[in-house]
Amino acid sequence: MDIRRKQRAVVEALEDVKGRDILVFNVAKQSAHFERVVIASGDSNRQVNALATRVQERIKELGARIVGVEGRRNGEWVLVDLGDIVVHVMHPAVRSHYNLEELWGGKEVKLKQKKEKEPARGKAARRRGRK
Repeated sequence: MDIRRKQRAVVEALEDVKGRDILVFNVAKQSAHFERVVIASGDSNRQVNALATRVQERIKELGARIVGVEGRRNGEWVLVDLGDIVVHVMHPAVRSHYNLEELWGGKEVKLKQKKEKEPARGKAARRRGRK
């Protein structure tokens, strides 16, 4: 599967469950084991676990493989290993303590924003605008 497609699926899954401060780093030059690191925050153990679960569900829907998951029991920091992408979901306090952004410090990947659908411009919409 294309790395960009998988990366987009991970980010969308995190956004589905209201993940915060989502960052994606290209670490291909720093690690021979994976190409991307995704870091996101959740406000509670339940949300951190829900974020990790949603990532797994979305990746399975695409037919990709999940290599492993660590930290579900604790719920403060869950790591989802997707082979070429490693996803870290954690509490903000844990995230600031371990400061993975500095550790990986790779090139941050700029994500394309979804385009919002514009409202319909049919006859009814035009009539409502007139008086």
